Amino acid sequence: MLQNLTIKNYALIEELSVDFERGLNIITGETGAGKSIIIDAMGLILGERADAEMIRKGSDKAVVEGIFDVTDNKKLKKILEDNEIEFENHLIIRRDISAKGQSRAYINDSPIPLTVLKDVGNLLVDLHGQHEHQSLLQTDTHIDLLDDFGGLEALKEEYHESYKKTIATVNAIKDLESREQQLIEKRSFYEFQIREIDTVNPQVNEEEELERELRILENAEKIFSSTERLYQMLYEGDNSIHDQLIVTRNELERLSEIDPQFNEIRSEAASASAIIDEIAKFIQQYNSKIDFNPDRLEEIRDRLGNISILKKKYGGSLDAVLSYRDKIGKEVALAENFKDEINTLKDKFELQRKHTSEVAQRLSIKRNEVGNKISNLIVKSLSELGMPNSVFEVKLSQRELQDSKWAIVKIGKNYFESTPRGIDFVEFYISTNVGEDPKPISKVASGGEISRIMLAMKTVLAKSDKLPILVFDEIDVGISGKIAQIVGQNLNKLSKFHQIIAITHLPQIAGFADSHYKVEKIDDGKRARTVIHKLNYDERVHEVATLLSGEDITDSGLRSAKELIENKKSKK
Repeated sequence: MLQNLTIKNYALIEELSVDFERGLNIITGETGAGKSIIIDAMGLILGERADAEMIRKGSDKAVVEGIFDVTDNKKLKKILEDNEIEFENHLIIRRDISAKGQSRAYINDSPIPLTVLKDVGNLLVDLHGQHEHQSLLQTDTHIDLLDDFGGLEALKEEYHESYKKTIATVNAIKDLESREQQLIEKRSFYEFQIREIDTVNPQVNEEEELERELRILENAEKIFSSTERLYQMLYEGDNSIHDQLIVTRNELERLSEIDPQFNEIRSEAASASAIIDEIAKFIQQYNSKIDFNPDRLEEIRDRLGNISILKKKYGGSLDAVLSYRDKIGKEVALAENFKDEINTLKDKFELQRKHTSEVAQRLSIKRNEVGNKISNLIVKSLSELGMPNSVFEVKLSQRELQDSKWAIVKIGKNYFESTPRGIDFVEFYISTNVGEDPKPISKVASGGEISRIMLAMKTVLAKSDKLPILVFDEIDVGISGKIAQIVGQNLNKLSKFHQIIAITHLPQIAGFADSHYKVEKIDDGKRARTVIHKLNYDERVHEVATLLSGEDITDSGLRSAKELIENKKSKK
């Protein structure tokens, strides 16, 4: 929902701020007052092209800002998160256009590129009139609108999951086949490398253990003399630490018999004596096991040398060598069993293709049924809107493939091009005049006719169309009387599902407003400027009466205006 639109220094607008409401927001005003300028400015915050010539004379820049309530808009949340913009329930979009022609866009004060602004705008607002922001004119949206209207989400999701799995299997087969020659060419080389590594047969953590053992063997004499000397100092030699601690302990025992304060320190001396005994015992045992083994020393040096060669050739570390051995081992095993692997995957592909094709066919049949229903409903709605000779078609087409090797969908003996959305290509076609063949809706006329066509389509597709805000400009061109009343009723119905902002000159449409705004051009003799304000009930009656009978408002005109407004309430 668009809650507020603020425009500064744009064309006739000096500064304008308007709060829109839920439901049907109607904008009226005299020709040239600036109604369409407001809609044009709104287009700027939806990503439409900016024109520096629209900046108000004497101003350095124009600014347009919209505040939107986007609660629970999951698609919008994803776009913002993908662009590292924090999602909040209230979204502030601003567009600045400088007199030098530079344009900048912001979302919640974060600068964004125009492409992101367009993506966001496409999820918020549909502009109908002489604008580019019309989702129903974008062929790519037609299939989703059809599916949403028909409630085909579950079937489409079933197809999509099957399609993804089948594609993954095809890619796996193609990957294997592309690697076949490479594997054949490298197999001999890999086998040589495997023999080279396996001849050494390095083990996990072996290098660390060998280096520790090497250090000990290389320093055996130093270790032996050091441990021998330590043992003498601690236990065996004259005046050893062990003997000194025994003397100390005995002396403290005699002192403790005299004064109990020595008891604690006497115990400490006894503990120290025991610790020295344990250290001496460990050193004696270690010393007795020292091995002066030059053969083992040479063996370790040779072994580490061989491991070092492998490390230099295969990754720089023993872990890298072992990892590489595992990798090329799998490659050789794959080469030996290549045909079996390929055949297994091909069997899997055939089963997956069979299921994907079956779901694609069911989805296509359902789409045809839904398309016919949509066509009938829209033709009926167009007739009510004063276009009785209209033809509307939902055209579904499929594209057969000549190269069927990896076709994801096969129905009977035929293979079809497929996408993540199925085998169907959907486009809306329309003809509004007798004798004319229907043409793609993207090629129909602009202005009031296209707005009525869009209104008819939106009325039918209202519940399935996810865009929260619809804007209609020039929707009443070429209509009057009863047709205008029907247009108003359809806008009224559509406003149950969308916030609608519509410009009109017709009282029959204006009478259906939930909120009514009047645009005026004020000329103070120096500059003209456009303003807008929301009308209260009495002002609404006066404005609708003006639309009915012009500036010379009569009592009967006021009564008729009240009837139109009250009639709207009864239609709610």
